[in-house]
Amino acid sequence: MAIVRFKGYGEVEVPVGASILEAAQKGHVPEGYACGGVCACSTCHVYVSKGAELLSEKEEEEEDILDKAFDVRATSRLGCQSTIKTDGVVEVEITRESLEAYENEHPEARGKYTKRTA
Repeated sequence: MAIVRFKGYGEVEVPVGASILEAAQKGHVPEGYACGGVCACSTCHVYVSKGAELLSEKEEEEEDILDKAFDVRATSRLGCQSTIKTDGVVEVEITRESLEAYENEHPEARGKYTKRTA
């Protein structure tokens, strides 16, 4: 099993093979997924601050989508494409873009999460 720690939102234990997005959904963490997690948008954009070596490699399709994202950094990944390949701890920060997308997808959550990051 692997642990995904979401900065400000706790941690989730998931099996090897799960994606960061799947971990967020399991833990009710506010990570966006407007396209349903099929690498067609950047709403699941996160920053991986620890454990990047435990994740699958970035592929060209993910790089292309990240080119359209806001505030991309060297540690940027798409949660839907970041699959955990081995046991360990992965630390993740949800981007503002992803939080806003989550709130758009879940209107009942508006203001609940973005205030935590301000």
